[in-house]
Amino acid sequence: VQLVESGGGLVQAGGSLRLSCAASGILFSRYAMGWYRQNPGKERELVALITSDGNTNYADSVKGRFTVSRDNAANTVYLQMNSLKPEDTAVYYCNADAVRFGVRRNFWGQGTQVTVSS
Repeated sequence: VQLVESGGGLVQAGGSLRLSCAASGILFSRYAMGWYRQNPGKERELVALITSDGNTNYADSVKGRFTVSRDNAANTVYLQMNSLKPEDTAVYYCNADAVRFGVRRNFWGQGTQVTVSS
């Protein structure tokens, strides 16, 4: 199983970035896909989630600015980040989660750095 994030980088406050996470080795359409972020010394936090049915959920801090979407044909989940703020700076991780045949299966990507300058 591989989850490969891309699209991170350095952007000025107010700018936009689009993260992608390409999955392989899983039946992608059956998994809830999440974006999390983490800074050194802090816990990893959920940013956005999209279920296998396409329902979405967002952290309060990103509502109205970030949009999560998925393309099941491409086995890819996206995070469109607009109106970025310095406090959005973090390593962003992709997560896949499902219960398959009664067993919880949960996978993480390697992360991609997002840095927002003021």
